[in-house]
Amino acid sequence: QVQLVESGGGLVQPGGSLRLSCSASVTMFDIYAMGWYRQAPGKQRELVASITSAHTTKYTDSVKGRFTISRDNAKNTVYLQMDSLKPEDTAVYHCNLDRAAYGRTWPNWGQGTQVTVSF
Repeated sequence: QVQLVESGGGLVQPGGSLRLSCSASVTMFDIYAMGWYRQAPGKQRELVASITSAHTTKYTDSVKGRFTISRDNAKNTVYLQMDSLKPEDTAVYHCNLDRAAYGRTWPNWGQGTQVTVSF
């Protein structure tokens, strides 16, 4: 079973920055397209950023120009640099396979990391 461990969340003021990390215990990590997801209270989980094995990236419109996804295949880790944070970015953030690429995700989600943007 793949294990996903997210970290790096916290409380930050609007306009601030955070860098999230997600490590994946999976062989051949470098071949997988990965995604960062978030789920706010009362809302469905949404895919906010993805990165292919070739490091091609995509973003949902609400985070374009503010978030940057990257990966370090030697460390089996994917990152999400979040700048110019807004209160509406408040959510629990998870990583997993890029659902848009594969039509599915790994069944076991990590615990996620809480991001709270507030004064």
